[in-house]
Amino acid sequence: MQIPLALYIHFPWCVQKCPYCDFNSHALRDTMPEEQYIQALSADWQQDLKWVGDREISSIFCGGGTPSLFSGNSLNQLLTNIAANVPLKKDVEITLEANPGTLKSHSLDALRAAGINRLSIGAQSFQADKLRALGRIHGPEAIHEAMHLAKQAGFTRINLDLMHGLPQQTVEDALYDLQQACHTQPTHLSWYQLTLEPNTPFYRTPPPLPAEDDLILIADKGEAYLSAQGYKRYEISAYSQNEDQCRHNVNYWQYGDYIGIGAGAHGKITLKDGTIVRTVKKKHPKHYLEGNGFMQEETVVTQKDALFEFMLNALRLQDKITWSLLEQRSGWQRQDVFVYCDDLVQKGLMEYNEDYFYLTAMGKRFTNEAISAFLPE
Repeated sequence: MQIPLALYIHFPWCVQKCPYCDFNSHALRDTMPEEQYIQALSADWQQDLKWVGDREISSIFCGGGTPSLFSGNSLNQLLTNIAANVPLKKDVEITLEANPGTLKSHSLDALRAAGINRLSIGAQSFQADKLRALGRIHGPEAIHEAMHLAKQAGFTRINLDLMHGLPQQTVEDALYDLQQACHTQPTHLSWYQLTLEPNTPFYRTPPPLPAEDDLILIADKGEAYLSAQGYKRYEISAYSQNEDQCRHNVNYWQYGDYIGIGAGAHGKITLKDGTIVRTVKKKHPKHYLEGNGFMQEETVVTQKDALFEFMLNALRLQDKITWSLLEQRSGWQRQDVFVYCDDLVQKGLMEYNEDYFYLTAMGKRFTNEAISAFLPE
């Protein structure tokens, strides 16, 4: 059985940089070189065709930055160039991340015409003061408007990104955000806790965040509320209705393969002999656009790192994980992994049998501890 292959496309520009964001994004200072960047992405794709082999592309994810700053015509040109070289799966999922403040009805129509069939809208909060604290360029009303226009344009698969543990956020504030999000009826919710990442303004000057007890209450009450609204948790921070999971992200978590094009994009490819290669493209848009090649580095994943990487991703999932998936994706045999799992079983964090393994309820509360058991020595 072939390992599924996805494509990630990075768009590095934003209207402004948010103080919590550690992604490779750059505030627009001048006119965005849209045409030049699309041409570079197409050339980058051509150079990466060697990784494809006889596989088809199962999903495409346009992330950033703010991909919705690019026109539908430009995205159409890029996706057409991609499909000209490699077959896309018949029901290929093509996701575009979007800021509510950048979506208009005409642009949404153009995105649909380009082949985008799933939107991921960065709401983050439905409270104006929280949005200001996060440095967002939109208000709550823009989220409602974006959701309305997206559905009007024919999008039936829409994710809302929502954060909790925000500066000075109460339990009631967090639940209000969830209530407002559910009122807009997205098919998918990404609900994750704000973390202070190095090299961000929030890390250098931390804002006042909720106490640990409040964070636990938010997580518990929030999950119960989403469950009551028909959203099933299938990953640490991902919830879907009617099994509308993000197929692209599930591929990541199941340690599938993906090509990454664009400034700073990462890729992970399994060669026919089982060797796993990780790729990183030149990070700064200026260097990426210079035309002297796009690759920054290619590294081979060691055997021990492959096991850790598999567990780092797969243990985020809420369902049981089959040993056959681990064997196919990591190259490890189940009997060689049992010794790592036994200590977790004794601690009450994991259970396993001959067919599958999974984290217990306590293990899901202490996921980081469970994952650390597989760290290379």
